[in-house]
Order: sequence, then structure tokens, then C-alpha cells
Amino acid sequence: MKALVTGATSGIGKAIAMNLHRRGWDLILTGRNEKVLRKLRKYFGGNTEIITADLSERKEVFKVYDFCKDKNIDLLVNNAGYGIFGKFHETDLENEISMIDLNITALHILTKLFLRDFRKRDSGYILNVASVAGFMTGALMSSYYASKNYVIRLSSAIYEELRREKSNIKITVLCPGPVNTDFNNRAGVDFSVKPVSAEYVAEYGLKKLFQGKFFALPSLSTKVCAFGQRFVPERILSAIVYNVQKAKL
Repeated sequence: MKALVTGATSGIGKAIAMNLHRRGWDLILTGRNEKVLRKLRKYFGGNTEIITADLSERKEVFKVYDFCKDKNIDLLVNNAGYGIFGKFHETDLENEISMIDLNITALHILTKLFLRDFRKRDSGYILNVASVAGFMTGALMSSYYASKNYVIRLSSAIYEELRREKSNIKITVLCPGPVNTDFNNRAGVDFSVKPVSAEYVAEYGLKKLFQGKFFALPSLSTKVCAFGQRFVPERILSAIVYNVQKAKL
């Protein structure tokens, strides 16, 4: 069995790669940091392959697919992504567009292309890493929250199409809350609640994927947020999220 993991050099992506390696999977790892990728290839050994790519660039996304398309990928892990903190009118436009291209466009392209391949043999797994943010409007992280809403809704639509076809392809959307990674450092904020470990999130997400579950909500707080938000008026929920984000400063 062989998996492609994006954003594999740190955080959840690295933890997923470690977990899959322990399960005996062959790996193709991609990320921007070639030095770290080389270290991971040396650590994993065996049939591990790497490809350095910046998936915020569309041509780089297709480069990764072309590298993998004839390698009989069984599992696609769309993990690469980041967030930007700040008021919408103040955040840097180019950085924001780059984030959207990574969080949405790259995931969209890879999901579509590998799903077409999986359909030819009616087998395969897709794990799309979203966030509990994808269930809400997120003032002060507006574009990030919106991008994760996209991931959840796209994945949900694909899940329903596959279910109607009685397909053997499985798709799961992993929606963690705060995780102990470099995510908030890149976003420029601090956690306002205690984060869980990337290793726990990886194990939980893969377990739900292989069980054929659509949602992977790896903590009680994420379950409460995901399912409790539907009973809270949007205006009140938006105000709550604003206060939560502001507390990260």
C-alpha cells in the first residue's frame, strides 16, 4: 500500500507519515523544505520517495501529480495548509491568495485527479485535513475559516456521490481543533485553549478513515463545536469566535 502525504515535513502531516510508516505503508512525501524531506526519507528508508514542491503554485501541484500518477497510490492525504490572522482589510493580499491557493486550489486539484484514478479500480482512500473552523464563520481569521468550510463542503459532496454509487472509495475529512504544531506560529497568534498532540490527531484521523467514517473529530471540544454550532444563531456564534480569536493575541 502506498500513500502520498502533502505538508509532510511538520505537524499533522509528519505525524500521519510516521503513523502510516508504522503500519507498513510505502510513502511519497511532499513539502517545501527539501532538507527535512531528505531527513524523513533517510529515517523511513525502504521505498519512501520525496518530491519538493510549493503547492501554492498550481504548476507545482500538477508536478506532484505527474510524479505520482503511475505509482499506484492507494491513499491521498491532503494536509498542506496554513492560516493568517488579522482583520480582513489589514491582512496581506498576496499572502492571503497564496493561502487560498494552498488550502483550496491544491486540495481541489489533487482530490479530483486522484479520485479519477481511484474510480478506475474502485478503490482508494482520501483524507482531507480541514479544521473545526470549517463549521463556522471566523472573524479575525476570515479567509482561513472560509477555506476550511470549502474543504468540508467539497468532501461532503464527494462522499455523497460515492455513497450513491456504492463505491469502495473512502473519503474522510479530519477536523481538529487546536493542535500542538507550528500552525499558530505561522499565523502569528497563541493558542487560547490547550492543544492536543499531532500524533493523537493523526491516529484518530486514520482510524476513522479506515473505518469508512466521513467525519473525524478528534476531541470532545471539536465534537461540541461541530455539532453544537447548528443550534446557535449565526450572529451569536460569529461573536463568540471573534472573542476566541482575539484572545489568541
